[in-house]
Amino acid sequence: MAYSNALFEVKACEVRYYGPHKTIAGRVTGVVRVTIHERFMGNDTTYHLDLKVRADVGSVSSAEVRTALLAHAAHQLNRLKARHTDKLPMAAE
Repeated sequence: MAYSNALFEVKACEVRYYGPHKTIAGRVTGVVRVTIHERFMGNDTTYHLDLKVRADVGSVSSAEVRTALLAHAAHQLNRLKARHTDKLPMAAE
């Protein structure tokens, strides 16, 4: 049974920095900072996560690189949210 009052919200997302990969041509790596607010088991918490992101984009504009890096961060956050909202085992009664 999942907690009915559980909450996991992404409040903000920003690309902190990015640059070309040192050895792989066409790959860009960077860091995306995400602000998360969550309510779990009665505790409200707001915190920042710095996610390492990458994208294989070749030669494209700066806006397209940022979009690709944010998309990779969104994929990571979806996996985290799926783990967060999984049902917790119930204790034997």
